[in-house]
Amino acid sequence: MQKTDIEIAKEAKMLPIKEIAANLKISEDNLELYGKYKAKISDEYIKSIEKNQDGKLILVTAINPTPAGEGKTTTTVGLGQAFKKLGKNAIIALREPSLGPCFGIKGGAAGGGMAQVVPMEDLNLHFTGDFHAITSANNLLAALIDNHIQQGNELHIDPRQIVWKRCLDMNDRVLRNIVVGLGNKMDGMVREDHFVITVASEIMAVLCLADNMADLKKRLEQMIVAYNFAGEPVTANDLKAVGAMAVLLKDALKPNLVQTLENTPALIHLGPFANIAHGCNSIRATKLALKMADYCITEAGFGADLGAEKFFDIKCRQAKLKPDAVVLVATIRALKYNGGVKKTDLSQENLAALKKGSTNLKKHIENLKLFGVPIIVTLNSFVTDTQAEIDFVLDYCQHLGCEFALSRVWEHGGEGGIELAEKVINTLATKTSDFSLLYDDELPLKDKIKSIATKIYGANDVIFADSAEKQLARLEKLGFGRLSVCMAKTQYSLSDNPERLGCPANFDINVREVYVSAGAGFVVALTGAVMTMPGLPKEPAAFKIDIDEAGGIAGLF
Repeated sequence: MQKTDIEIAKEAKMLPIKEIAANLKISEDNLELYGKYKAKISDEYIKSIEKNQDGKLILVTAINPTPAGEGKTTTTVGLGQAFKKLGKNAIIALREPSLGPCFGIKGGAAGGGMAQVVPMEDLNLHFTGDFHAITSANNLLAALIDNHIQQGNELHIDPRQIVWKRCLDMNDRVLRNIVVGLGNKMDGMVREDHFVITVASEIMAVLCLADNMADLKKRLEQMIVAYNFAGEPVTANDLKAVGAMAVLLKDALKPNLVQTLENTPALIHLGPFANIAHGCNSIRATKLALKMADYCITEAGFGADLGAEKFFDIKCRQAKLKPDAVVLVATIRALKYNGGVKKTDLSQENLAALKKGSTNLKKHIENLKLFGVPIIVTLNSFVTDTQAEIDFVLDYCQHLGCEFALSRVWEHGGEGGIELAEKVINTLATKTSDFSLLYDDELPLKDKIKSIATKIYGANDVIFADSAEKQLARLEKLGFGRLSVCMAKTQYSLSDNPERLGCPANFDINVREVYVSAGAGFVVALTGAVMTMPGLPKEPAAFKIDIDEAGGIAGLF
């Protein structure tokens, strides 16, 4: 009988995290231990290696996925393990999982099979408390807003123009639109309020993009929480909230060190979703990995139309990073899904659907070429894949003139990623990254949105709702026109309609709302029906999660 991910993780022979750190030349004094197998890395150590030469930066991204995901994290972990088997000094830099999908439909985000980060249960649950710190800081700010209004409203905040939302790291659709302040006069002003999932909080983005505590506090100061009756922005700094929030976030700013099943070091730090936020782990962890190792292998959420574009145009722009190579993950089942096959039939051979769905792979390859970074396509192998299907994808990639490698890391761990690792190493040695951004800072916000929609998604045009037009004009007037754009869009389609799979044509992108995340340094454009607070499915993963009397956890995946 095939073992589950959690069963495999429980059998892992983990090394004490002090030993993993020692192999990286990190002393115990520079660790803040969270038990035996996880630790935070001190600010002092980070400062001590700032002048080290950077290693190579490898991004792992994917085609448009099925609802269960295509093993992008599994591939990232397995690739790191393969580098170690080849005697290379590599570190993995990943996002932390959110409790929302863990208890929802997608499950955890620690990899899978023989390519996992451990301790898997800790990682997928409370880990080192980073998400709790973000939730607390976010909701402290929300409480200070309502308290300020209750105590006389010296800043003349317009209750109808409060844009700061409360947050919770859980999928809970009934909290999307709520009314607060019901009761008597001492219970606050009655107003409409909203919740977002913690990974969509601007504080998550701010932490991910901050270089240090000084930069974090500066970004927190700039966050716009509301507008006054004159239409002027009110910031977290105006509310005197920055110091207290920074105290809550002081430990969350430090990257977390763990390991893979094969004891490859991994920095797991923070994690905004890519469909509703910018989808990358922290700049701090990525930069740290580049200083500590010859190779940093990181990922960006969902398909390349979301995660990779935001990695390049937001993270790399702000951090002045230059990626050296991109690994594009595809699966037979996702290609067939994009070819119109139902989720229940993905295990059956269907070459016609595979051919039809491969246009999605082709579009992502074309998109990545726009950024000038060398590309390696990898097929994440599933046991249901047939040889005919694998041969088709191999021939398809060769026809496109693209490097290709089969990855069997789920089944064989690092050994199953040797072919991919060798292709990546050869690409790094023979090809030079000519990295460039998709758009210039000076381009107006509307044109930036159109650039992403037409060049990356393949849309004919962008249709802006009247409210979005007014919001864009306001943001340009307030001086936010030079900021990057973070598109909030479905992950299942290149369009804003999750039902339009493959490589859709003749469609427009519909932008219904635009708002600024001034601390994070980008403007968010909401498209289609994408939600910043997801809901649970009819049969959530939570139904299968349990713990026994001995403390053994079951049902995580």
